[in-house]
Amino acid sequence: MSLARRRRCIDDVRERLGVSERRACRILGQYRSTQRQRPSEPADEASLTADIIELARTYGRYGYRRVIALLNQAGWHVNHKRVERIWRREGLKVPQKQPKKGRLWLNDGSCIRLRPERPNHVWSYDFVHDRTDDGRVYRTLNIIDEFTREALAIRVDRKLNSIDVVDALTDLFILRGPPAFIRSDNPSRPLLRNSLPVSGTRVYR
Repeated sequence: MSLARRRRCIDDVRERLGVSERRACRILGQYRSTQRQRPSEPADEASLTADIIELARTYGRYGYRRVIALLNQAGWHVNHKRVERIWRREGLKVPQKQPKKGRLWLNDGSCIRLRPERPNHVWSYDFVHDRTDDGRVYRTLNIIDEFTREALAIRVDRKLNSIDVVDALTDLFILRGPPAFIRSDNPSRPLLRNSLPVSGTRVYR
């Protein structure tokens, strides 16, 4: 913990438990001289903090390292540790990139986002890789109903290919009937696209 956070921790303990500063420092391992020392901020701390926040707001995908370069271009000459300290203190961070959502492309070139509306409307399948204790790789083929989130089938083998996908889907078509759509991670495989036993079912990403 930083010294500032340790000081706040001591103050919080004293306020909550009503103990003396001497006892709180002794129990938590803080020197009383360190606790009583209040650091003085530089005169330009407020203006530097405001510029950092403004740059973070303007350039949302920039981290503090790139903000340092912008500050240097603007005439600031500050240590990177100082900028990092202010960056952390103000709770600034780079937001995570949002994953792109899949789209259903129609024959006329239009694009819509298909959402399951009922059971047996949209199925999804994908492969998962893992290893056994002896280090050998195995794969699982998982097929789910996107509306009910039910696992329709899980096939496990050392190797799985498009023929195994067709076999699993064929068994499900016989048991449950074909869905309206099947979502695949890679629907462009000719074997899978041309071998589906039900022509009315559409395969897409």
